Formats: sequence, structure tokens, C-alpha cells
Amino acid sequence: MNLARLARATGLGVSLAALAASASLAATAAPPATAAAPPAPAKAVAPVKKVVKPAAPKGVVEPGAAQALRAMSAYLRTLPTFKVTMTTERDEVDDFGQLLTFTGETTYQVKLPDAFAIDVVEGSKTRQYVYDGKSVTMYDPVTGYYAVFKAPPTIRATLDAAADKYGITVPFDDLFHRDQDEAQEKALTSGHYVGTAKVNGQDAEQYAFRQAGVDWQIWLAKGDKPAPLRVVIVASDDPARPQFEANLAWDTAAQFAADTFVFTPPANAKMIPLRTAGQ
Repeated sequence: MNLARLARATGLGVSLAALAASASLAATAAPPATAAAPPAPAKAVAPVKKVVKPAAPKGVVEPGAAQALRAMSAYLRTLPTFKVTMTTERDEVDDFGQLLTFTGETTYQVKLPDAFAIDVVEGSKTRQYVYDGKSVTMYDPVTGYYAVFKAPPTIRATLDAAADKYGITVPFDDLFHRDQDEAQEKALTSGHYVGTAKVNGQDAEQYAFRQAGVDWQIWLAKGDKPAPLRVVIVASDDPARPQFEANLAWDTAAQFAADTFVFTPPANAKMIPLRTAGQ
């Protein structure tokens, strides 16, 4: 997975390095009650034997963990259309050193290989991206401004061009880079199976991976349809260890109206030129 790009696009183009530092608050002890009742006699409790799983050796990617990622990619390649809604959370430290948490939601409506509609919301900020196989329109409903650029004939090529030429990224664009398993596996420095879990009531398998500058975890749906249900990313090369989280809800039988992938400017919308990256 291209985790650096994913985290860079957590909301509206923020970078991984700009994510918040994790902070700890000193706990304040509450004063004792003035007339506390004596504690009840403790009941005998059978000792609980804690089972500790040995940590995965550094520099080792468990074959089963790598295979899980390949299975995920293979499954996603079978989906001609889908809708996925991601609830996201990221931290950011303000100018006063205060830790802030920003929540958001991103919705993908996708028809492969050449159409998408993406809505990104974080706080008061909103962006819409519409691709019809020929061009991409980016629209800010708050200001009414929109921009258009000509695009390649596939989603993957379009997202690559948007990132390379205009510096535009969207959350979890790894969904469209599902044929790069070998290159992405080579980037891993360690990986192991954590165990079973529940994500929004759905059975999942949890895995943990490391690669240069990033520690990340992924929860995959259990069974023969291993869609990613949750992702947590931490910048391991930053002392603050900023973090990004996303929970994903899938509709793999989505049907779209004819105008889903057509942008019609509202009456008050104003088109503006789009600058290339570096301008």
C-alpha cells in the first residue's frame, strides 16, 4: 500500500508530517472522600494466565501476512463497481501546542475503469471530485469555486496524474493500485498476523506491518471477500508519532444513476484555473 500518499490525503491534502503529535496529559488524582466506607472483603479470584505472543522478528514479513495483502488486492480487482464510505480521524497540533482531533468522512462511488465521484468532508471543509473518463472536476461547495483538468482514460492513471502534476491526492487511492503487490511487498520491512477482531460488528483479521517511516495496521474482512475494513497509520520517523485512522463500509452491489459521474455547475459556481504543482 502507498501509505505515504494515503496519509497525505487523509482529509484535504494534509501531509503525513503535518499530522498531529500524540500528547499525554498528566492524570490528576481526586481527593479522598472525607468519610469513606471500609472496603468490602475481596472475593477470591482465580488467577488469569496471560498468553503472550512473541513479537515478530525485526526485518521479517510473515508469509501469511503478505498473502493476506495479496488476497485483498485480488478480491478488490473483481469489483467492477462499488461504493465505500470511510470515516476518518486524524490528530493535529495547533500553534499553542494543543492536540486537536479532526474527524471526517469520504465517500467513493466508483465504476471501473473510467468513472468516479468522491466526496470528502472534514469539519467545515468539503471537496467533490467527479471523473467521467475524460476530465476531472474539483468543486468546493462552500466557496462555489471549481476547476477542471483533462484526464487519462482510466482511474488509476488519472489519480497518478492528479498527484504528479497538480499535487492533488484523495484518501485511500490505493484502491486503484491493486496490481502493484510485488513492489509494495518489497517496501515492507516487517509484517505479522495479530489475531481476530470485530470491526463494526463484522468479523475481521488484524495484521501489522512496517515500512520506511511508517507503522501501519489493517483489518481485513474474514472469509473469501477480504475487503479492508479498518486502517491505522503511524509516522514512525516522527518523534510525535502522528496517527491517522479510517473505518471503511462497503457496498459492492452499488448501482448508480446516470448523472452520478457528471458535474453540472450550480448557478452560483465559478470556474477558476488550476495551477500545476510548484506554481
